[in-house]
Amino acid sequence: MGSVLKKYSLFSLVRQSLNYHTGWERAWKSPEPKESYDVVIVGAGGHGLATAYYLGKNHGINNVAILEKGWLGGGNTGRNTTIIRSNYLQDASAAIYEKSRSLYETLSQDLNYNIMFSPRGVIMLAQTHHEARGYQRINSANVIQGIKTEYILPERIKELCKIINIDCPRYPILGALWQPRGGTARHDAVAWGYARACSDIGMDIIQKCEVTGINPHANGAVELQTSRGKIRCQKLGMVVAGHSGVLAQKAGFRLPIESVALQALVSEPVKPCLDVVVMANTVHGYISQSDKGEMVIGGGADQYNNYSQRGSFIHIENTVRALVEMFPIISRLKMLRQWGGIVDMTGDRSPIISKTPVDNVFINCGWGTGGFKSIPGSGWAMAELMAKGEPGVLASPFSLDRFKEGRFIDESVAAGVAH
Repeated sequence: MGSVLKKYSLFSLVRQSLNYHTGWERAWKSPEPKESYDVVIVGAGGHGLATAYYLGKNHGINNVAILEKGWLGGGNTGRNTTIIRSNYLQDASAAIYEKSRSLYETLSQDLNYNIMFSPRGVIMLAQTHHEARGYQRINSANVIQGIKTEYILPERIKELCKIINIDCPRYPILGALWQPRGGTARHDAVAWGYARACSDIGMDIIQKCEVTGINPHANGAVELQTSRGKIRCQKLGMVVAGHSGVLAQKAGFRLPIESVALQALVSEPVKPCLDVVVMANTVHGYISQSDKGEMVIGGGADQYNNYSQRGSFIHIENTVRALVEMFPIISRLKMLRQWGGIVDMTGDRSPIISKTPVDNVFINCGWGTGGFKSIPGSGWAMAELMAKGEPGVLASPFSLDRFKEGRFIDESVAAGVAH
């Protein structure tokens, strides 16, 4: 990694500025695919790139290809609201999300790339008595898990968020679960930082390369048919989020997931007025302010299975109506753009990091609406699984077998929402 530090030092930045930044090399190479690799990762989003990076960093496996049918970071990694938190109820969930949050803390230094991590704090509002009791329960669990959270009352919420309306007409704010070290990061920078690090240690990032067929061989190798020719590998990792079910069918097995669109929108930029993340699960809206001043607003998932990446008017209406009650100051803002991301939902709203029924084929999916916050921890756990052939402590609870054995990690019941 020393060459990265040399190329992107303060001195190189000053030197290139004198040359109008025309002398920079490509951040990552764009090679032609080789005939075979030790490991192939399908999916060059945050999770796939993180898996490849930790395969190299933690396990010394560098003969790796990351295949992407579109462009790097063009799926859910580029279509989310960038919230990072780890205040989950179930021990398995809290462990992997806290691992991820802690990795985010130093990720800019690890990758030598500014991911713009901002630990501004996350407020999860309680707007019903049932929700208040639930968050107090989660706070107690977090104390045992060693995760710093706090259940706070309306007066403290108002101190942290000056523009909030505590006395909402439909759902007044009763309290909140506060995680001071939660926050946000720049989604594109996370993908670009991992990509540059992977390329620097000799991995191949191959874009515009769609996998059209998967053929396991008796000797344990896997042959991929792609739009850019056949590629063989000793181990295959599927990390394609909402398209996991489609890819699994090509390998000959089914997954217990469904794909739906999760919608979000962003306003025109305004002066800084919101320096925390606020989530309101009762009305299913959440909001933060980007570094450019835009209000980043998240809504709910569609009520039907689909692969659409467009938004709908009904979600704009429902989400904005709820947030305007809590933040009257935003009522006259203009919407800049709206989008949808294709999220992969399991029945218990917890992920799958697992071996599959096909030898040497591994799957990482089911992150639902919480994929961005889990990128570093997900990649860490998936890399360990692929390198050793068996799951480590972080991944073992999230195997496919849990659905057959009935040992669900039910965060949908615990949190009331899968964010």
